[in-house]
Amino acid sequence: MEPYLTELAAGVHAFIQPDGGWCLNNAGFVTDADATLVVDTAATERRARLLRRRIAGSGAPTPRTVVNTHHHGDHTYGNSVFTPEATVIGHAACRRELLAAGRQLHAVWPGVEYGDIRLTAPTVTFTDELTLHVGGIEVRLLHPGVAHTPGDTIVWLPAQRIVFTGDLVFHGGTPFIFMGSLAGSLRALDLLRSLDAVTVVPGHGPVTGPEVYDGIEDYLRFVERLARDGRAAGRTPLEVAREADLGPFAALAESERLVANLHRAYSELAGGEPGAPLDPMAGFGDMTAMNGGIPIACHA
Repeated sequence: MEPYLTELAAGVHAFIQPDGGWCLNNAGFVTDADATLVVDTAATERRARLLRRRIAGSGAPTPRTVVNTHHHGDHTYGNSVFTPEATVIGHAACRRELLAAGRQLHAVWPGVEYGDIRLTAPTVTFTDELTLHVGGIEVRLLHPGVAHTPGDTIVWLPAQRIVFTGDLVFHGGTPFIFMGSLAGSLRALDLLRSLDAVTVVPGHGPVTGPEVYDGIEDYLRFVERLARDGRAAGRTPLEVAREADLGPFAALAESERLVANLHRAYSELAGGEPGAPLDPMAGFGDMTAMNGGIPIACHA
């Protein structure tokens, strides 16, 4: 399926990229007659330009603001398609991590045709909360702490009761906390629940409602239990993941992420700091092992 726009409220659209797998993220935009704000971009120049064309085709003005929900390349590689007309905004740690990671997707999936990707980090940053106004639409940027990554941003529209969660929420896909925190992800869910949103735009997967939070919490608690028991038994994350009964989580896409999530959970049980870098070769190597020895594929 091709990416598509769905109107959530007057002036608020989500840009959904099926099937929501690796590197097929969601974006969106908020607009009135005079201004447009974009939430996230895309993993390739082609997909980012498609997003820009869809925004223009809706009649919205040229975007002057881009908000990044976190630093991962599927949400930021397309930033340069919108600059220099647009100012890129993100959490301070989003900027730091993006600059440190560099051409991160190229390193994992070198064979993808990314196009002309010029890394473009946020030039306006915040630490806790920032409120923007797109005409009469209030857009609140909230940092939940270290969760999916160290620099996550929740984009909350209180009047419309719409929230863009970034990758704090995967709908139909397995959560991924390798670069963040298990405990922090649980706290982020508490913050999301407190907003009392009606419409939830996940980082990957179709638009949903707040009921999606329960399934994510159940999965994270499952990872927590596996890690606690496995570490106590002296078993490696890969051994635990291979023997785990996924039960109700077996239907989630990208199930290989379990082993990477266990690496993070093991680190936290050992007293590791949330978001502290883990060995990417160990995490992605074990996911390849979980995938039958076949490297995980970028879907973009």
